[in-house]
Amino acid sequence: MANCARVNGVCKRCEGELPFEFTMAFQPIVELSKARVVTHEALVRGPNGESAWSILSQVTDDLLYRFDQACRVRAIELASELGMETDLSINFLPNAVYEPEACIQATLEVSQRVGWPTNKLIFEITETERVRDRQHLCNIIDAYRSMGFKTALDDFGNGYANLDLLTVLAPDKLKIDRELVMHCDQHPRRQALLNAIILLARELDMTLIAEGVETRQEALWLARAGITRQQGFFYAKPRIGELATELTPILEALGHEISSGMER
Repeated sequence: MANCARVNGVCKRCEGELPFEFTMAFQPIVELSKARVVTHEALVRGPNGESAWSILSQVTDDLLYRFDQACRVRAIELASELGMETDLSINFLPNAVYEPEACIQATLEVSQRVGWPTNKLIFEITETERVRDRQHLCNIIDAYRSMGFKTALDDFGNGYANLDLLTVLAPDKLKIDRELVMHCDQHPRRQALLNAIILLARELDMTLIAEGVETRQEALWLARAGITRQQGFFYAKPRIGELATELTPILEALGHEISSGMER
């Protein structure tokens, strides 16, 4: 694009130190049909566990591109250090990517350095900013797919991640926002909307992930409806410096309840 600071295939706009420190916490995404963790999402945190907002509030327009790249690099480095064996999902800011081939170079370099397979990377399109150029976002997704990456549309059903985006975008995964998930086991209107999304995802060949699952009842209703890939505090909160490793018993128990049709 016209404003890209690409020099010799590398985006110079993204280089340099940030004036603040940050780290990443990791939250598991489970697949109930297999009773295992299949992905970890990397979430920004302060160096001492401060909230994501404490860091994001320091990201000015001048730092946007540098921060986006730094998050990718840090997430891959930490995932490698922790011995993560699942896919790794990283949020990215569409407006911080001018040329996908240039802006991905730091990601490719750190992946090669630590031995992280690029086919185990998922890039989540965040809803924190309105996409100014949807065709550009389509180009990013197409470019990432050609490089072997997978993409996801985050927070679907809330904020900027709404239905109309799917008229032009073709992500591999659709993450359903907590607003639609909460109390779904006892809320007929939410159930109707979720069932419609299930049909939509089937027609568009997208994998659904329910975000913000906080109760056993929500987890069971979603799984029985067909949304078996889930994420939320019910399974594990985001953790810094470690991965959730104690989930097998609860996942196996849920699988048994789902298959038997019995609720506890």
